[in-house]
Amino acid sequence: MKRIKYCFLYILIVLNYSLYSYAENFEEWLVNFKKVALNNGISENTFSLVMQNAKYLPDVIKYDRYQPEFYENTKTYVNKRSSNEKVIIGKKIYNNNNALIDKVSREFNVDKELLLSLMGIETNFGKYLGKMDIISSLSTLSFDKRRSEFFTNELIKILQLIDKGIVDHKTLYGSWAGAFGNFQFMPSTIMNYAIDYNTDNEINLKSYEDSFASAANYINKLGWNPDEPCYLKVELKDNVPTSLLNYSAKNITNKKKLKDIKKYIKNSDSIAFNDNLFVAIITPDKEIVENPDPLHPAFIVFKNYELILKWNRSLRFGLAVCTLKNKFKNAL
Repeated sequence: MKRIKYCFLYILIVLNYSLYSYAENFEEWLVNFKKVALNNGISENTFSLVMQNAKYLPDVIKYDRYQPEFYENTKTYVNKRSSNEKVIIGKKIYNNNNALIDKVSREFNVDKELLLSLMGIETNFGKYLGKMDIISSLSTLSFDKRRSEFFTNELIKILQLIDKGIVDHKTLYGSWAGAFGNFQFMPSTIMNYAIDYNTDNEINLKSYEDSFASAANYINKLGWNPDEPCYLKVELKDNVPTSLLNYSAKNITNKKKLKDIKKYIKNSDSIAFNDNLFVAIITPDKEIVENPDPLHPAFIVFKNYELILKWNRSLRFGLAVCTLKNKFKNAL
């Protein structure tokens, strides 16, 4: 029933999209967006209270156009986000909260190392939660034309959460993209996966209890399998078909059983994983680096890696998360 309800709300958003997506200015957009919000069940009182201070933030557009995923090569991106310093900080976080983290890990069948890795990469373990006004950020991105439909949907969802008393609008400061808390949940993620783990009648994603449990619940629902690998860096032979190479996170295609891919990999006899696991080959620098080597760097990626892309659809993000996770495996 909930799924039908949310599908209906989404249809309303799409139908009303043309009302404001090409508005000549932000004020006009705000007037037209109010009609959309009320049509999606937001109360007049909530809309007036929350949206009265919404502003157009030019810096948000700058950040949107200049994300690290768009310009850093794989080696630079991954090394920055899986540094030894992060391992040291994450180890301290774990040592001080091991009872909670171990409990959450067991309950949701998700590696504690993965949870620490996600938290470390998203917010440097809660140090950089973001200071942007989330309502204004989402409003700006909804007004902007690049991904207006997506961010309009997120803005509607955060208003629904506020309307239901699940989220306090006064606490909504986070990333330029509207993400919030220790693990940087978007409003739709909060709605679908966030948990009041400490049962204090509030979902506080800046608290360790709620944020670790919510992240674990999200990863568990995506289908994470702790017993399977994430990725393996490989050297490809020159005869590998280009049709097998993936360089976009939008759609990983041409997955084959590992045993059918090995013939294109140098020193494949050293690969110890199950030959019947389905894998894909990614070459993430192809559309980032000027004049890239078409076969380097290259990785074979497994199902768990693709699940990370549902958290953040970036090939480099997935590699960084899995790299830092592996470092925690050796450190804890």
